[in-house]
Amino acid sequence: MARLSPISKAKQARKRRPVLRVDAGTGLLRGATQLASPNCDARPPGIEPELIVVHGISLPPGEFGGPWIDRLFCNTLDPAAHPAFGELEGLRVSSHLLIRRDGEVVQYVPLDCRAWHAGRSRFAGRDNCNDFSVGIELEGTDEQPYTPAQYQRLCATIKALRRGIPALAKAPVVGHCDIAPGRKTDPGPAFDWLRLERLLARRR
Repeated sequence: MARLSPISKAKQARKRRPVLRVDAGTGLLRGATQLASPNCDARPPGIEPELIVVHGISLPPGEFGGPWIDRLFCNTLDPAAHPAFGELEGLRVSSHLLIRRDGEVVQYVPLDCRAWHAGRSRFAGRDNCNDFSVGIELEGTDEQPYTPAQYQRLCATIKALRRGIPALAKAPVVGHCDIAPGRKTDPGPAFDWLRLERLLARRR
């Protein structure tokens, strides 16, 4: 039996990934794994998302895989499970979306709701970016390169958001570091903004 080359396997994996599509009625990103976080609330009246914020996260720091990010966002993280988790006890945070190292997209908060991802932040003269943004976490660190699968799915996610939410059609994409300078550094120098820009420029 012929064996697939690594390149062929990668192509097949991309083909198997579900198409991402915004369901305007529910705020869900169809094609994403759904895992509800309680850490969200309503956006202010009349406010729609107009900004996309890219973050980086790893739990424990510098380690990938495992249930820890899910548990943090769902308030089920045991602070005794790892020495690094103690300082996270009682923290209530979330993100609309997470893209794991293998490209899986997970949704925690409906897109029409406010996720608690940005914290104290400011963009284009406006404070409280949680009010008017969509947060996308990438599993990674400031220093370690993000994976090709993550760039592909981030591009697909942004395109789906821009197609499905009119206010995001021309929304800028920025890093957490851009809206909270001096306080946050993610997604860090390891994130290749030019690579993302080139992917977004493609028609498909």
